Amino acid sequence: MDGATRLVYAVGGDGPPLVLVHGLGGTIENWRSLAPALTRRHRVLVPDLPGHGRSAPLSEARDVDALAVAVFAIADAEEIGHAVWVGHSLGGVVALRAAVRRPEAVRGVVLAASAGIGSTSRAAQVTLTLLGVTKPGRLIAPHRQAWSRSRLGRRTAFGWWGVADPDGLEPEMAEAFLVGPAHHTDTNQAGRALVVTDPRPELDRIICPCLCLWGASDNWVRLEDGMEYARRLRAPLRTIAGCGHLLIGERPDACLVAIQDFVARLDEG
Repeated sequence: MDGATRLVYAVGGDGPPLVLVHGLGGTIENWRSLAPALTRRHRVLVPDLPGHGRSAPLSEARDVDALAVAVFAIADAEEIGHAVWVGHSLGGVVALRAAVRRPEAVRGVVLAASAGIGSTSRAAQVTLTLLGVTKPGRLIAPHRQAWSRSRLGRRTAFGWWGVADPDGLEPEMAEAFLVGPAHHTDTNQAGRALVVTDPRPELDRIICPCLCLWGASDNWVRLEDGMEYARRLRAPLRTIAGCGHLLIGERPDACLVAIQDFVARLDEG
């Protein structure tokens, strides 16, 4: 990273540090239900990834390592080291690459419905290309309040792929997931980086403890991927029943308990 890229982030709280990394097409807002609760016990850093939200894209991002380096630049500026990284979807791959690149700076990793295993498939490449070209989120973003407060709107926006129960998704959280496209500058850059980054060959280099956290009804990144991550990382797999891919917003209560339990075990060790 050359230092010329404008990166936006939020930071707050006191205690052992956490870094929360959102997924492809997400923003800081995705952590709206989790971050405030975590700041009661932790110093929490939440970045907008390059090209997402109000962060500018990188001059170049050949793979996900470039995104990890960008987050490290923020963490270093805030003097946040030896942190637990919690990554959702694409953010999980960012956290894994961070743990490989700078193991001394990553105390633990929570993979929340992490991408990476199926992301390099031809089907994933086609899907991400189509979404990158059509940008359906930009059509919804100007009307996100109406969509988020409507059951039909939540079913249309999040049904099948996003959450297991769109009717039960809190309207405020639905709006938080829909706000990103109104501000994104270049999410295609991160999408291209994702499809060329297969984290599996170097998972054996990860020495910190890990937790795999998955929605049992995730139709976007299947539970089988969580099982494979858990096997390769020799990590526990914790599933949330009746929960889809956007687990950090659909079941923030269960995610909070899982993250706090994981950190508590690190503290005990």
